Amino acid sequence: MVGIVKYNVGNIYSVISAIRYLGKEVILIENLRVLNKIKFLILPGVGHFASGMKYLEETDLRNEIKKWIEKGMPFLGICLGFQLLFEWSEEGNKEGLGILKGKVIKFKDKNLKVPHMGWNRVKILKRENFFENIQDNSYFYFAHSYYVKTNKSLIIGETEYGINFPSVISKENIVGVQFHPEKSGKIGLLFLKNLLEGKWLQ
Repeated sequence: MVGIVKYNVGNIYSVISAIRYLGKEVILIENLRVLNKIKFLILPGVGHFASGMKYLEETDLRNEIKKWIEKGMPFLGICLGFQLLFEWSEEGNKEGLGILKGKVIKFKDKNLKVPHMGWNRVKILKRENFFENIQDNSYFYFAHSYYVKTNKSLIIGETEYGINFPSVISKENIVGVQFHPEKSGKIGLLFLKNLLEGKWLQ
């Protein structure tokens, strides 16, 4: 059973559709009582950092997500859900979950169209199992105005958009992606399938 955190942000149902397409059962996590029913937790999201974080704090999902990760259970953060893993964001000048060291900052090059939206390549820096059968520089779908600045040791893949920014990070049982695998066609579905099969945790 895959749990998807519902926390008042967009893009929840496209993630649900992708997971179901892969043959997995899905449950929406809106309260704390159902966490013991799942084996894999996804924090998705398209929206405002401060608003998303405020909702997690008000519902106490913030603490439960941290406990889940601390127990070594598999976790995926997508787009905003990826950014929320870090310490702080310029978007709303708000502290995040603080699970990973780093901050979220806005694209500042005036020559760039912001948000960064559409298909772009992911350069694989470290070949992890969740990239099985996925070629280097494959295209994934992005939609974001902010990017993560973090320790190089966490960065598994990066993407160029004026600068090179982290598009995939991993640490132990945590994977975070700036792109939307659920909107990235066959490659995105393969990426999700690899994650849900859990080979990267072995």
